[in-house]
Amino acid sequence: MAHEAGTPEVRMTVEGHVAVISLDNVAKKNAITPELMHQLSQRLTEFDDDDDLWVAVLDPAGEHTTAGLDMPKFFGPTSTAKPIPDDQVDPFALKKRCRKPVISVVHGITYTIGIEQMLASDIVIAADTARFCQLESKRGIAPLGGAHFRYLTRTGWGNAMYHLFLCDEFDAQEAYRCGFVQEVHPYGKHRERAMEIARLIAKVAPIGLRATKAASLTFIEQGEKAAIEVIPKVRDEVFASADFKEGIQSFVERRAANFQGR
Repeated sequence: MAHEAGTPEVRMTVEGHVAVISLDNVAKKNAITPELMHQLSQRLTEFDDDDDLWVAVLDPAGEHTTAGLDMPKFFGPTSTAKPIPDDQVDPFALKKRCRKPVISVVHGITYTIGIEQMLASDIVIAADTARFCQLESKRGIAPLGGAHFRYLTRTGWGNAMYHLFLCDEFDAQEAYRCGFVQEVHPYGKHRERAMEIARLIAKVAPIGLRATKAASLTFIEQGEKAAIEVIPKVRDEVFASADFKEGIQSFVERRAANFQGR
């Protein structure tokens, strides 16, 4: 659906248990303003709070993910930037993080915060047109949205420092080699594939997926010992759900499970 220039927005549409969240500022290559950042946080929070929505697809409108921040609106004398409220999901996942599976779709120019936001998601599907660059240090600053550690959770030290130090532009195949993206497809097909993956995820028990994500983040944040210690809590949470009973019953009856998220 086309939107007129001058009306940037972040919209959310729903297909079954899948939420599609689209940032649309196409006239400026999806440059992100403080207002768009807050709208993105609001849409992510709406998704996370809705028990009937189980997986999100972040799909920036048009041919480009984002050219980055609209810098004067964040740092200049006319800045309109305000902190994201603590009770809302942080698009960079530096504070409150989305509890549910999030898939990022990227294409065309995917610079700076575009990379940081995609690395804050769980799965990334790229178009073969995607071009990446973490160029903050070329402007005399440094990445502030998590690139300094999320590059390291996706790839090794050498690959991370190679791109963070060079501030170079690299393509989708290099992003795939480094593990920043999980699949690369021709432009257009990448959106279809992201939705296909989302629909497959939405067939899985959402309580189990949320517990899996939380336990995995425990390892990232606190290490193996803490991840082991959380296993009884995960077991108790999933075993107490109606979806656990449905999963066992569907196995006995040799049919597909019909999960309800309860």
